[in-house]
Amino acid sequence: MNYRMIAFVLGRIFMAEAALLVLPMACALIYGENTIFAFLIPILLLMALGCLFGLRKPKDTVIYARDGLVVVALAWVLMSAFGALPFLLSGDIPDYTDAFFEMVSGFTTTGSSILKDVEAMSRGCLFWRSLSHWVGGMGVLVFVMAVVPMTDGRAMHLMRAEVPGPTVGKLSSKLQDTAKILYRIYLVMTAVEVVLLLAGGMPLYDALIHSFGTAGTGGFSCKALSVGAYNSVYIEMVIAVFMLLFGINFNLYYYILLRHFRQAFLSEELLTYLGVVAASTLAIAVNLSHMCQNFAEALRLSFFQVSSIITTTGYATTDFNMWPSFSRTVLVMLMFLGACAGSTAGGLKVSRVIILAKSSVREVQHMLHPHAVTTIRFEGRPLDDKTVRGASVYLSVYLSLFVGSILLISLDGFDLITSFTAVATCINNVGPGLEIVGPMGSFADFSPWCKWLLSFNMLAGRLELFPMLALFAPSTWRRRRRRGKVALRF
Repeated sequence: MNYRMIAFVLGRIFMAEAALLVLPMACALIYGENTIFAFLIPILLLMALGCLFGLRKPKDTVIYARDGLVVVALAWVLMSAFGALPFLLSGDIPDYTDAFFEMVSGFTTTGSSILKDVEAMSRGCLFWRSLSHWVGGMGVLVFVMAVVPMTDGRAMHLMRAEVPGPTVGKLSSKLQDTAKILYRIYLVMTAVEVVLLLAGGMPLYDALIHSFGTAGTGGFSCKALSVGAYNSVYIEMVIAVFMLLFGINFNLYYYILLRHFRQAFLSEELLTYLGVVAASTLAIAVNLSHMCQNFAEALRLSFFQVSSIITTTGYATTDFNMWPSFSRTVLVMLMFLGACAGSTAGGLKVSRVIILAKSSVREVQHMLHPHAVTTIRFEGRPLDDKTVRGASVYLSVYLSLFVGSILLISLDGFDLITSFTAVATCINNVGPGLEIVGPMGSFADFSPWCKWLLSFNMLAGRLELFPMLALFAPSTWRRRRRRGKVALRF
């Protein structure tokens, strides 16, 4: 492994995180809080490490494919580890395990929290907590590529490890240009949402917090009652619509800018995604109608929560723990489905589920007609066997991790629904689950080792499993033979 190049890339990431921490420190200054040193100390530490590792590029700039997986996994772990320090130093979260869990939940855009009284936190730490959603939504490495000069070479594997979905395409011939295009779209959409929330009477600070959470499909709020605290239909609908928009593949927005409207609006994944949202919203609204004043209220509550869960954002306007079993079951199923590939959402992704469904149909056809030649088509193009096999392998690894995690979490003694949805909401980066970890609950009562396991689940789910698992594979750390090596140059 090229340890010096790995250290160089991590050094650049440390510098980027130090720069990001300046924003919440400025927020603390504006509100006159005494948490300045809680940000200043990590900033100085990160700058020192960044200068030590990231200023001088090594002579050997070759980075192997497995090195790329290690870089991505270590970047997310270390950013979370250092990012947790302001919570600890400020005293807002005095236990490091809890602080690390909260920070991992932020960067992975999960939104699960150990906080029982979120409004008691300092403004600076709340801002940092939500800003981590915005950065993690598009990806830590994508952010670094967009703002820090770094020759991309053939580093597509770094982006592939971060951007959710079974396939990743470049919008430009240069990877850094692709990152900049993505972040420009991301920034403009976030700014538009902030303006619309301000128009609805939401304070600027609150508008930024909720826009960060919506854009990253994360779900952290500065209010204990989440979006429901504002009691505004306008604010609810703005956030609900933008949650859906951020759950769409960002490549489609680029196609719209290029006026390739047919390619954008006739996307198979997009149409399936919107169809699932419409069907789920209607089904839950009908099931809820007897609990609401009228069907319009049931439809509004249903639309917001479906939008929040399928995009794995996790905002809430009501305690859906109290909903009928059918409605809660639909929401749990949406946790696993997730939104589109190439979006900021978590879950299995609509495109992967479509591929798996078509693969199952093809296998049945082969059983009925052994000599028939069938091809799986997606988005109007035939898929190669590698992509189809990749979706199946991902599902098998995903289920193995999911089942194993539930068995371990159940040792904490919580009821089955709590244990099941706690793992489901963390590995799918959703946020709230059911029962104790519902929208009005928290993960505070889990034991420390369970919080570390759930933190791993959040990281594994956000990075599509394999980068995190690669850290624990012995073959990752074995010395590579010179013959037949595959290298990617920066």
